[in-house]
Amino acid sequence: MVEKVKKSESEWREQLTPEQFKVTRKKGTERAFTGPYHDNKEKGVYRCVCCGNELFSSDTKFDSGTGWPSFWAPVGEDSVQYEDDNSLFMRRTEVLCAQCDAHLGHVFDDGPAPTGKRYCMNSVALDFDKKGDS
Repeated sequence: MVEKVKKSESEWREQLTPEQFKVTRKKGTERAFTGPYHDNKEKGVYRCVCCGNELFSSDTKFDSGTGWPSFWAPVGEDSVQYEDDNSLFMRRTEVLCAQCDAHLGHVFDDGPAPTGKRYCMNSVALDFDKKGDS
Protein backbone atom coordinates (compact mmCIF):
# COMPACT_ATOMS: atom_id res chain seq x y z
CA MET A 1 0.00 0.00 0.00
CA VAL A 2 1.16 3.51 -0.84
CA GLU A 3 2.06 5.78 2.07
CA LYS A 4 -0.23 8.82 1.90
CA VAL A 5 1.05 12.39 1.83
CA LYS A 6 -1.19 14.50 4.05
CA LYS A 7 -1.03 18.28 4.37
CA SER A 8 -3.37 20.97 5.60
CA GLU A 9 -5.19 23.22 3.14
CA SER A 10 -2.88 26.10 4.07
CA GLU A 11 0.21 23.93 3.45
CA TRP A 12 -1.11 22.99 0.00
CA ARG A 13 -1.91 26.66 -0.76
CA GLU A 14 1.64 27.62 0.20
CA GLN A 15 3.16 24.94 -2.06
CA LEU A 16 0.96 25.28 -5.16
CA THR A 17 0.02 28.08 -7.54
CA PRO A 18 -3.62 29.23 -7.27
CA GLU A 19 -4.55 27.28 -10.43
CA GLN A 20 -2.74 24.13 -9.27
CA PHE A 21 -4.54 24.37 -5.93
CA LYS A 22 -7.94 24.89 -7.59
CA VAL A 23 -7.47 21.86 -9.86
CA THR A 24 -5.70 19.37 -7.58
CA ARG A 25 -7.21 20.17 -4.17
CA LYS A 26 -10.65 21.54 -5.17
CA LYS A 27 -11.33 19.28 -8.19
CA GLY A 28 -11.22 22.05 -10.76
CA THR A 29 -10.46 21.83 -14.48
CA GLU A 30 -8.10 23.94 -16.55
CA ARG A 31 -9.38 25.33 -19.84
CA ALA A 32 -8.73 23.10 -22.85
CA PHE A 33 -5.61 23.83 -24.92
CA THR A 34 -4.14 26.13 -22.22
CA GLY A 35 -1.94 23.71 -20.26
CA PRO A 36 1.76 23.25 -20.97
CA TYR A 37 1.54 19.50 -21.68
CA HIS A 38 -1.48 19.02 -23.97
CA ASP A 39 0.81 19.02 -27.03
CA ASN A 40 4.10 17.96 -25.39
CA LYS A 41 5.86 15.38 -27.58
CA GLU A 42 9.03 14.96 -25.51
CA LYS A 43 9.98 11.64 -23.92
CA GLY A 44 9.79 11.43 -20.15
CA VAL A 45 7.67 10.84 -17.09
CA TYR A 46 4.70 12.82 -15.80
CA ARG A 47 4.54 13.20 -12.02
CA CYS A 48 2.01 14.58 -9.56
CA VAL A 49 2.63 18.31 -9.06
CA CYS A 50 1.69 17.94 -5.38
CA CYS A 51 3.84 15.01 -4.23
CA GLY A 52 6.06 13.89 -7.13
CA ASN A 53 4.42 10.48 -7.50
CA GLU A 54 5.17 8.95 -10.93
CA LEU A 55 1.87 8.80 -12.82
CA PHE A 56 2.23 8.47 -16.60
CA SER A 57 4.91 7.76 -19.20
CA SER A 58 5.21 9.64 -22.48
CA ASP A 59 5.15 6.16 -24.07
CA THR A 60 1.40 5.96 -23.33
CA LYS A 61 0.56 9.58 -24.30
CA PHE A 62 -1.55 10.20 -27.39
CA ASP A 63 -3.24 13.15 -29.09
CA SER A 64 -6.91 12.86 -28.22
CA GLY A 65 -7.77 16.25 -29.75
CA THR A 66 -9.47 17.28 -26.49
CA GLY A 67 -6.94 19.93 -25.43
CA TRP A 68 -5.75 18.04 -22.35
CA PRO A 69 -2.86 15.58 -22.06
CA SER A 70 -4.24 12.10 -22.66
CA PHE A 71 -2.76 8.70 -21.88
CA TRP A 72 -3.96 5.14 -22.47
CA ALA A 73 -2.57 3.83 -19.14
CA PRO A 74 -0.89 4.99 -15.91
CA VAL A 75 2.64 3.76 -15.11
CA GLY A 76 1.04 1.29 -12.69
CA GLU A 77 -2.37 0.66 -11.20
CA ASP A 78 -0.96 1.53 -7.77
CA SER A 79 0.00 5.05 -8.93
CA VAL A 80 -3.59 6.27 -9.31
CA GLN A 81 -6.94 5.61 -7.69
CA TYR A 82 -10.49 6.10 -8.89
CA GLU A 83 -13.71 7.61 -7.56
CA ASP A 84 -17.16 7.95 -9.06
CA ASP A 85 -17.91 11.53 -10.09
CA ASN A 86 -21.55 12.40 -10.66
CA SER A 87 -21.05 16.17 -10.86
CA LEU A 88 -22.14 18.33 -13.80
CA PHE A 89 -25.07 16.00 -14.49
CA MET A 90 -22.69 13.33 -15.84
CA ARG A 91 -21.38 9.98 -14.67
CA ARG A 92 -17.60 9.97 -14.89
CA THR A 93 -14.66 8.28 -13.22
CA GLU A 94 -12.32 10.68 -11.45
CA VAL A 95 -8.58 9.90 -11.41
CA LEU A 96 -6.66 10.79 -8.24
CA CYS A 97 -3.01 10.51 -7.25
CA ALA A 98 -2.76 7.41 -5.06
CA GLN A 99 -0.13 9.06 -2.89
CA CYS A 100 -1.74 12.44 -2.03
CA ASP A 101 -5.34 12.26 -3.35
CA ALA A 102 -4.76 15.12 -5.81
CA HIS A 103 -7.46 15.44 -8.47
CA LEU A 104 -5.76 14.75 -11.82
CA GLY A 105 -8.66 14.45 -14.26
CA HIS A 106 -10.99 11.71 -15.50
CA VAL A 107 -10.74 8.40 -17.37
CA PHE A 108 -13.05 7.48 -20.25
CA ASP A 109 -13.64 4.31 -22.28
CA ASP A 110 -12.96 5.89 -25.69
CA GLY A 111 -9.17 5.61 -25.89
CA PRO A 112 -6.89 3.69 -28.25
CA ALA A 113 -5.63 0.12 -28.06
CA PRO A 114 -4.33 -1.66 -26.14
CA THR A 115 -6.47 -0.51 -23.18
CA GLY A 116 -9.30 1.42 -24.82
CA LYS A 117 -8.92 4.00 -22.03
CA ARG A 118 -8.40 7.77 -22.26
CA TYR A 119 -6.89 9.24 -19.11
CA CYS A 120 -7.71 12.91 -19.68
CA MET A 121 -5.47 14.83 -17.27
CA ASN A 122 -5.04 18.48 -16.32
CA SER A 123 -1.57 19.80 -17.27
CA VAL A 124 -1.38 21.90 -14.09
CA ALA A 125 -1.75 18.72 -12.01
CA LEU A 126 1.43 17.34 -13.60
CA ASP A 127 5.16 17.94 -13.58
CA PHE A 128 7.25 16.57 -16.45
CA ASP A 129 10.67 14.95 -16.14
CA LYS A 130 12.29 14.91 -19.58
CA LYS A 131 14.29 11.80 -20.45
CA GLY A 132 17.51 12.46 -22.30
CA ASP A 133 18.77 10.35 -25.18
CA SER A 134 20.94 7.58 -23.77
